[in-house]
Amino acid sequence: MSARMRDLLSDGFDQLRREPIAKRIRAVHAGVTVADSTRAVLVWEPRRVVPSYALPVDDVRGELLPGDPAGTGTAGTDAADAGGVRLPDVTGRPVLDPSIPFPVHSTPGHVMTVRAGGQDRPGAGFCPADPDLAGYVVLDFGAFDTWYEEDQPNVGHPHDPFHRIDVLPSSRPVRLELDGWLLAESSRPALLFETMLPTRFYLRREDIRAELIPSSTTTYCAYKGRASYWSASVGGRVIPDAAWTYTEPLHDATPVRDLIAFFDERVDLTLDGRRRERPVTPWSAPRAGDGDGAGPGRRGGN
Repeated sequence: MSARMRDLLSDGFDQLRREPIAKRIRAVHAGVTVADSTRAVLVWEPRRVVPSYALPVDDVRGELLPGDPAGTGTAGTDAADAGGVRLPDVTGRPVLDPSIPFPVHSTPGHVMTVRAGGQDRPGAGFCPADPDLAGYVVLDFGAFDTWYEEDQPNVGHPHDPFHRIDVLPSSRPVRLELDGWLLAESSRPALLFETMLPTRFYLRREDIRAELIPSSTTTYCAYKGRASYWSASVGGRVIPDAAWTYTEPLHDATPVRDLIAFFDERVDLTLDGRRRERPVTPWSAPRAGDGDGAGPGRRGGN
């Protein structure tokens, strides 16, 4: 009997996973290079959907100071089990999306403080109690100002080699509504397909029927870049951060430059004349600092 690839990918969510990468990885904070390595490993803690960089301790230029051991309290597996979001199309257990902060660990290990450039970053390091990662420290992506893969700045989170996006032009008719009010209608959408995420429908501005109001919200996707948000005025009410756009997308997402996509988790989308069920994702209900697809806050990615 054949196996569904999505099932194979999600079967490992409950495990500590690792994958060596050949890229040179650097972390910079306050103008100081904190880490520089050509021996990096990507690490996914159990139920984490995006990886973190793990570097040999010898490649960290700052000091690593022991903190409290993980495995109990807010830094342990009990706390991780209590958090997370449901992604029924991916796995039956809640997953730890990027809204769950780095200090919530789902595997035993030791929390570390990283001292570099005269500054302490408490909890920015984590040494898993795993023999295959002995001598490595996992670093909190958000604890440092800038990360580089080779000489390219990276945003959002480390790139996952098993994650990709495709953008294709389409002539399939798309209609978006909310409570009977028409938001947008198009027969020329750009469809963005992304690993383990629902298809996103990017539309031209002239195909949007709702009034769009610029929002101050921004997020960053590791694969698409910086997203700017729009609130939508429809039926006498304003729907905050209902849609987003990429004005300067990264190279894989250039076909959606200046196009606009809505959270179809929160609106009714009709494709080819058939109403689709709203997908269930971390963005199904608005939350403070929501992102656009791969995680709330700074980490986005729809």
